[in-house]
Amino acid sequence: MFCPQCGSTQGDDLKFCKLCGANLEAVRRAASAGAAGGQIDWSKTWVAEMFLSGEEAARRKAELERLQGITPEVKRYREIKAGVITSCAGLAVVFVLYNVLESIALGGKVPHDTARILMSLWVVGLIPIFVGLALIINGLFVSKKMVELARRESLGGPNALDEGARPAALPPADTAEFVPSGFSVTEETTMHLKGPGPKQ
Repeated sequence: MFCPQCGSTQGDDLKFCKLCGANLEAVRRAASAGAAGGQIDWSKTWVAEMFLSGEEAARRKAELERLQGITPEVKRYREIKAGVITSCAGLAVVFVLYNVLESIALGGKVPHDTARILMSLWVVGLIPIFVGLALIINGLFVSKKMVELARRESLGGPNALDEGARPAALPPADTAEFVPSGFSVTEETTMHLKGPGPKQ
């Protein structure tokens, strides 16, 4: 079989091209569907994914996350976890850079100006520390509000503004119940007829 991406000859039992990594199994299925006279549904291929609008791509991503069980709480937890890991990695980078570059600078074989530059390169490790702190702050405060909004939306839409508010529901109608009304259409319309004598 020839790889359609790089043109190299590949064995028929391979699922992926050895040179470029193209999916040969998908090519075989497409070729067999075309040879059998079947139509290819392009809406279910990666080609359709390329032409999706931003809203449709976001909707599909949200649906996929829902099917995978990724809730806003899970996203928030993952964001905080990533922030802690990134900050710790930044601390490790600062520690290693400071100690290694200090030992090189104080070794005596480096000129004084170069030693000063080397001694200040540990500052590079502050970048992942600040990125991690930003992730932690975002997870603790901003994402918390997103979780609250998602919870409110699942409980009853934008009207459920109070914490833990449930959507108000009316009781089912009881059509067998007779409710006497307090008034009538004809009430007090014959009042003038109740007099003792005949009316003129």
